[in-house]
Amino acid sequence: MPDALTEDSLLGGRVRLRQPAQGYRAAIDPVLLAAAVPALAGEAVLDAGAGSGAATFCLAARVPGCRIVGLEIQRALQRLASDNARHNQLGLRVEMIEGDLGRPPPRLAGASFDHVMTNPPHLAAARVTAPPGAMRARAHIERELDLAGWLAACLRMLRPGGALTLIHRAERLAEALTALGGPLGELVVFPLWPRAGDRPAKRILIQGRKGSRGPLRLAPGLVLHEDDGRFSAAAEAVLRHAKALPLCGRTGKETHG
Repeated sequence: MPDALTEDSLLGGRVRLRQPAQGYRAAIDPVLLAAAVPALAGEAVLDAGAGSGAATFCLAARVPGCRIVGLEIQRALQRLASDNARHNQLGLRVEMIEGDLGRPPPRLAGASFDHVMTNPPHLAAARVTAPPGAMRARAHIERELDLAGWLAACLRMLRPGGALTLIHRAERLAEALTALGGPLGELVVFPLWPRAGDRPAKRILIQGRKGSRGPLRLAPGLVLHEDDGRFSAAAEAVLRHAKALPLCGRTGKETHG
């Protein structure tokens, strides 16, 4: 487990998250990811690449009846996530497991989850210089699985009719859609706009249903910040007040159509 930890709050204090003081640290991406998962009470969710558990605990706080398994390859982060589950009194509904998504532990049967959510490593190994710190590099840079392989592994864990939700860099949208366009239908691309106006989206949410024949849809997305840098009211509702973020709905300032 990392030597130096900080304790941070998410969802306006509904979630307490202990995470490394240095290296990989959760920001708003896992909170937005969890808000977009259309889970219901009684359904099973896999958080693939769970880190210290930020997305897992945010979803558990918003949907009290769902059951969540977090899969994390780094033992130090998996142990920290398990401690966080106990710290948030979620031990009965949340389980954090150490394991490789490409070769999941036998106890994680394929096609056994109603939902899979994932915040994959965002950087292709051939395109970047590794950031300092092994834990941070492991979280940010693809290794054994590239993006297509990661998404294929997620799809193997998903039941027919189940939903896959991911957050990723907008520049890698074409790769993601190529990997998902056959197995998933009802695909929704949901941009996360830095501000209203002409600034491009740096992050996107993508969601689809396994085996569906529904068409691809581009949603208006969510504007994250006002011109003065504060979070928009719509973003604040998600990030602080645990409001759901339905990707097929219309949320925030719709200046991008």
